[in-house]
Amino acid sequence: MQPTRRTAIVATTTTALSALVATNPARAEGSSAPPVTHWVNTWTAMPQLTEPANLPPAPFTGTRSVLVDTTLRQTLRITTGGRKLRLRFSNAYGDTPLPLTAVTLAVPQDGRAGASAIVPGSSRPVTFAGRRSATVAVGAQLVSDPLDLDLCPASVLTVTMYLATGQPSLALTSHPGSRTTSYLRSGDHTEDQDLLPGATPVDHWYLLSDVEILAPRATTAVAILGDSLTDGRGSTTNANDRWPDQLYDRLRTHPATASVAILNQAAGGNRVLNDGLGPNVLARLDRDVLSRSGVTRLIVFEGVNDIGTADATPAAQHRVAEDLLAAYGQIVVRAHAQGIRVYGATLVPFGGNTYDDPAGERESARRAVNSWIRTAGCFDVVLDFDRAVRDPADPRRLLPSLQVGDWLHLNPVGYGVLAATVPAGLLR
Repeated sequence: MQPTRRTAIVATTTTALSALVATNPARAEGSSAPPVTHWVNTWTAMPQLTEPANLPPAPFTGTRSVLVDTTLRQTLRITTGGRKLRLRFSNAYGDTPLPLTAVTLAVPQDGRAGASAIVPGSSRPVTFAGRRSATVAVGAQLVSDPLDLDLCPASVLTVTMYLATGQPSLALTSHPGSRTTSYLRSGDHTEDQDLLPGATPVDHWYLLSDVEILAPRATTAVAILGDSLTDGRGSTTNANDRWPDQLYDRLRTHPATASVAILNQAAGGNRVLNDGLGPNVLARLDRDVLSRSGVTRLIVFEGVNDIGTADATPAAQHRVAEDLLAAYGQIVVRAHAQGIRVYGATLVPFGGNTYDDPAGERESARRAVNSWIRTAGCFDVVLDFDRAVRDPADPRRLLPSLQVGDWLHLNPVGYGVLAATVPAGLLR
């Protein structure tokens, strides 16, 4: 019997597919060899809806649009290095598409965070499916094409983007607590060596949410869920001395932990149970931790804002403490389902801060939560940040020499104490 035309087409297609599979042994049926490299997040900034006070200053914000005909230059410090990287841009909170006209990647002058200038000749075009321009859909992320670039650990990168038409809305996605200076300038200046003079400095990150590297299979990432204490309020602008930064600086000096990436998924004012500045932890866990490339461990250091914003009554504080314990259990269950170990950090004191109430109801809730963290066995490991930074003479308060002046946030020395409290051996 002669084959029908449909049979011939199927046979031809099957042969072509077999040839394609044969050229890619890693995907061939029955292949058990694991890939020798994988993508790992090496830097991240938790996306947030930009509040009116944190929108770009005039003339970069209009009545119905933002960043029209604007060049935005930003610097960031990666953690572990690699030879290929790709960028992720977020329109998580946008209610209109976000058009990127051009994006470049470069090395900042003198390798400094917050630099307005780049090293001459270091600028590289960033493409998306081979194109220089791209549009980020509403609520979506956009991943760039990989770039070949030999990056040392703790390298600082400059990302410059130009938006010809801007975003036709004020629903801008950003990370306000960058503790890093960015620059805005009218017109297309993506290839300029220096945006100064003429640029407007702002201490925020906009639109850029992640950097990933292609790294050896042994390279892994540690994600940190936190609030302003992890986002770095009280740290030094452009110095990268938040406690996760200082933890990474320790890790990269030891061969056993040099390939561990640190991902700071924190935001000032964030809460575990309810939305505050950014979505609550239970809502953002999938986006900020479980979906991140290469994450094998998670540090949870959050809950003080939940206690501090609940009414200072026995009933309200008992309820928020009980709800926090249940939420921690949910975080652990969901992380364990993805093979992620979870380390719980005790909540540090806030005596003398506005969260402190005369009757001590919030302090009682904090102590109850910390006692549970230490003894319940929910977390794989307990990090006792409370004990590390509290004043032995008055455990309701931070050591005076470690706090920034508001009796809640730490100074760089205090953040160094938190970093030193995390045993490097846990992260090997």
